[in-house]
Formats: sequence, structure tokens, C-alpha cells
Amino acid sequence: MILNAIAVVLVLSGLFFLLLGVIGVLRFPDYYSRTHAVAKAETLGMLLMFSGLIVYLRLGAGSAQLALITGFAFLVNPTATHALARIAVQRRLPSWKREERKQQERNRRNNSRAKSSREQPSG
Repeated sequence: MILNAIAVVLVLSGLFFLLLGVIGVLRFPDYYSRTHAVAKAETLGMLLMFSGLIVYLRLGAGSAQLALITGFAFLVNPTATHALARIAVQRRLPSWKREERKQQERNRRNNSRAKSSREQPSG
């Protein structure tokens, strides 16, 4: 009973970190920030989820395979993310600048004002 509760907590916490990675991809402005968010959250999320599954299997037959997959993913995910970021730097993929964000906010405000002025009835 307690092992099942530990397994559920580990799996749910892993899902939480994977959800944070998805939010990071949707929320962050440039490739480098998104890559960083996904790399950290995915590695920790998978580690927690697979650990929960190992506890749920009570160190049974599939536990050794899950442990190998977990170790492989723990080594490969950061390495692959680093390689992708390095290629982005080599190809001079631009990073986000604070001034660009301010300009985007100004454009959004101006567009919303123009839209609201068009929707108001005249007369």
C-alpha cells in the first residue's frame, strides 16, 4: 500500500515537471530558452516517472529494463540538447532581446486600440 502511494507520488511529480516543460516551450520567447526549459524538465520528469514505475513494479522483472532506460535517458537528453543548442549557435540563430519584447508589447497595444476604435459605433 505504501509502495503504491510512493509510486503515485513519483509518477505525478514526473508528470508535473513534464507539464512545466510544455509550458516553457509555449511561454518562452526564443529557441535557447525553450530548449533549456525542455531539457531540464524532461530529464527530471522522465527520471521521476520511471522511478515511480520501478517502485510500482516492486523491483520485478521489468525494473532492470526501466532502470537501464532511465540511465540512458539521463545521459542522452542533456547531451542531445547541448548538441542542438551548439548547432543553433553555429548557424547564428538569433536570441531574444528585451527591446524586441517591448516593441511587441507596443504593437499589441496599438493593434488593440485600433481594433476597439473600429468597433465603436459612430454618431
